[in-house]
Amino acid sequence: MMIPVVCIVGESGVGKTTFLEKLIAELKRRGYRVGTIKHNVHGFQLDKPGKDSWRHARAGSDVVVISSPGKLALIERLERELTLDEVAARITGVDLILAEGYKRSDKPKIEVFRGEGGNELLSTPDKLIALVTNQPLDLDVPQFDPNDAASVASLLEAHFLHGSDGR
Repeated sequence: MMIPVVCIVGESGVGKTTFLEKLIAELKRRGYRVGTIKHNVHGFQLDKPGKDSWRHARAGSDVVVISSPGKLALIERLERELTLDEVAARITGVDLILAEGYKRSDKPKIEVFRGEGGNELLSTPDKLIALVTNQPLDLDVPQFDPNDAASVASLLEAHFLHGSDGR
């Protein structure tokens, strides 16, 4: 069975990561295992130059795994950017995957929106399962205050989590 994936989207600086932190903590408090994916269109550097794993990759290793008693990281060279589904398929052992970004994906979306400055939504209402906003909009979409992660967690439970594992 596929693990459900929900995208948290919004313009840069609106509070996506801050809200996601609250939502993850609430879902964890309720006993769920949560996976996250952060989309970074600019690329990123995970390892520090000079460290052994960096040296392995620089020498040509296509896959570098860093393992310790408390965590594991896998760094893989890619010929092309993986789709959200391809990335999500690599995650196991969780009840729900929350992806920050991927605004163009076909996955259900929660948009974080601040109305200052006349910004418009990134998503059309038919693609949204919820809107997290400090300025309620005239839309037929459930809307939540940015500090109300508990209600968003309840919405996710109702849509994606109940029945999947007997909770």
